[in-house]
Amino acid sequence: MSSPDVALSGFHPAVAAWFTRHFPQGPSAPQTQGWPAISSGGDTLIAAPTGSGKTLAGFLVAIDALYRAHSQGHPTGGIRVVYVSPLKALAVDIHQHLERPLAEISELAAEMGLDAPSLTVAVRTGDTSARARAAMLRSPPTFLVTTPESLYLLVTASRSRELLVGVETVIVDEIHALARDKRGSHLALTLERLEHIQIGCRPQRIGLSATQRPIENTARLLVGVGNNRNATIVDCGHRQGLQVSIEMPTTELESVASTEQMGDILDRIARHVEQHHTTLVFVNNRRLSERLAHELSGRLGDDQVAAHHGSLSRERRLRTEERLRAGELRALVATASLELGIDVGPVELVCQIGSPRSISTFLQRVGRSNHSRGGTPTGILFPLTRDELVECAGLLAAVRSGELDATVSPVAPLDILAQQLVAEVAAGEEWDQEELFHLFTRAAPYSNWLPKELPPVVVNAWPTSIETRSTACYVPAVVPGWRR
Repeated sequence: MSSPDVALSGFHPAVAAWFTRHFPQGPSAPQTQGWPAISSGGDTLIAAPTGSGKTLAGFLVAIDALYRAHSQGHPTGGIRVVYVSPLKALAVDIHQHLERPLAEISELAAEMGLDAPSLTVAVRTGDTSARARAAMLRSPPTFLVTTPESLYLLVTASRSRELLVGVETVIVDEIHALARDKRGSHLALTLERLEHIQIGCRPQRIGLSATQRPIENTARLLVGVGNNRNATIVDCGHRQGLQVSIEMPTTELESVASTEQMGDILDRIARHVEQHHTTLVFVNNRRLSERLAHELSGRLGDDQVAAHHGSLSRERRLRTEERLRAGELRALVATASLELGIDVGPVELVCQIGSPRSISTFLQRVGRSNHSRGGTPTGILFPLTRDELVECAGLLAAVRSGELDATVSPVAPLDILAQQLVAEVAAGEEWDQEELFHLFTRAAPYSNWLPKELPPVVVNAWPTSIETRSTACYVPAVVPGWRR
């Protein structure tokens, strides 16, 4: 590891001073290895264990670039950095953890007699109120924190599309979670559309991930294909010290867990909860999260346990997350809605009920405990059936040997292609069919398509509603030259 002075030597004085004050132990491996690659201006993919500081590795270079640009008299207004999060909860978390550093760096700059740029942050997700969306259009933030789906809408609607023409950096967090399904294909096309509207140079793409194999495929999804599209891969590995084990009920497991066995498992979890500050309990579906939260409340107290999943209202979900961060909950029963890199507060233990069905999913979930540099993630698996016991035993063996699941990305999903084609045509720009096709084939999932293969995707004309600020645009999917 490089010394802090060497690693921070190229940073603006206020940015370097802030980092040294908050991290006296010095930069982590993802930071010392990732900063040179990002600072060079090239696309970069950083793979490192959860809690190792990779998100800050991406953000700090962007903040530093804006400070140095301001000191040289260059403008820093408008949206300059787009941060894409696969979870709405993670987007809000990053919003909270960006505003404080920006304010503290600005204060340090003033103490040092240096002029600081005015840098702001805004969140745009499905939870964002209409009032906040309108405010963002009137006064664009420097850092836009959003989700893949909301970025798609922003690139499509004419007013917000105009705000994105000066984007210099796109950070995609937890990219492995997008690479394994159609959300990754959808985002890849959105990134190509975002690049197309840029007035200046192509935005730098930075990917962050904790668990992914093969890493080269994930890098290709991030940067696309074409001339000079190569990502620098900073692979710090995914292994870290873990404390993981399996616990079973006292009676023999069958093909289905009995009521008595489930009660035994919940009694065991309740005892673990009483021995830790906060425990995160993961289940595999929303119905089970509500049921088990109710059962644990009967053992631990009504105000000590809550459920968290994607179907909760925005108000209830945010209130639950705030209570978790504040340490007011002894246990939280969650689905995949909390398995990624959100700052989950003082969680000391993760319990997984049933098989997580994936090595990377299990690592992500266990990584929510002791989520800090130097922390040791701790997790316990509770299989519910004999088949799940075999899966869990194999999973622990794979974790201890350092193995990971292979991430298999979809190849050219047609429904995603059709949606993005109609959206781009409806965005207000005239397109030649061949030019639009080649724009989309720069996205990795569609790179091997030939022009003659495209017509079956849009062989029937149909009216499709595209959400914009002004009106709904009805665009036939097949028109001469695909012109609006």
